[in-house]
Amino acid sequence: GAFQQRLADQFGIKPGAEMLAAIKEAKQRDIPLKVIDRDIGITLKRVYRAVPWWQRTGIFSGLIASAISREKIEEEDIERLKEGDMLESTFSEFAENSKNLYGPLIDERDRYMADQIYQIQKQDHPKHLLVIIGAGHLKGIESYLKELDANQPSLEEVNKDLQELSKTPVKSWLWKIIPWAIVGIILLGFGLGFSRSSELGWELVRDWVLINGGLAALGALLATAHPVTTISAFLAAPLTSLNPTIGAGMVTGGVELMMRRPQVEDFSALRKDTAHWQGWWKNRVSKVLLVFFFCTLGSAIGTYVAGFKIIDKLF
Repeated sequence: GAFQQRLADQFGIKPGAEMLAAIKEAKQRDIPLKVIDRDIGITLKRVYRAVPWWQRTGIFSGLIASAISREKIEEEDIERLKEGDMLESTFSEFAENSKNLYGPLIDERDRYMADQIYQIQKQDHPKHLLVIIGAGHLKGIESYLKELDANQPSLEEVNKDLQELSKTPVKSWLWKIIPWAIVGIILLGFGLGFSRSSELGWELVRDWVLINGGLAALGALLATAHPVTTISAFLAAPLTSLNPTIGAGMVTGGVELMMRRPQVEDFSALRKDTAHWQGWWKNRVSKVLLVFFFCTLGSAIGTYVAGFKIIDKLF
């Protein structure tokens, strides 16, 4: 979205203009219209599950960097990328170097859209079928359509494939246990501290509150959150870190939302504001996201720092 907005600012291109034109024309001509791409939420969840945990930080950092980048995009670069050979080589390189990311982000969607097109052809028997897609999906969809035409699967088989591609991968049991194990270790540390002396026990509790709450509050300050939000970050983080079902970011994001309610103009300007890093702090909608992110990060770091400090004092 931010990258598209930078293109719009530079070249006067409205993001998604071709899709909007197709929708408008279809409605004017009373032509049946269908969205064939997979839901973005499902795609992002499948990407998250497919990418190893140690690579997720790098990908997220790259997304943030691209969102706030001020780099100018040259018109010649865009024209060169639109050429078939250049586009094909770029996607081939992407597929080779980032297989875990390419699969759910590109290849699965190509297969999903090909299934949708095949299904429409078999069910509705349209005389003509116009499909509006991104250029990067053309080759993949074409390949899957040829495969479908050659094999002629039943609609039941195609529906089964669509359902398979729409599933959200189940979270590993190990990742469900780890947060509770960390909480158990922290609480055990408190218990050991108080069993030795009340003074040591309260010292461990103090360290936990100051470190965890302090780093969460620092996150709120980095996001230039409302003072009440910053205070709530300090108070909530030490408690939410002992309950894996709720995070400090959820609490502080909610408080920020109440203290600085987004206006209609914030939603209208969201795409434009997030094209530049200053806009993220200016727009009330994106600021809530920043508060959520920085407070969550601060509390997470605080949990490990305070946890190691507690263990160090006990042993």
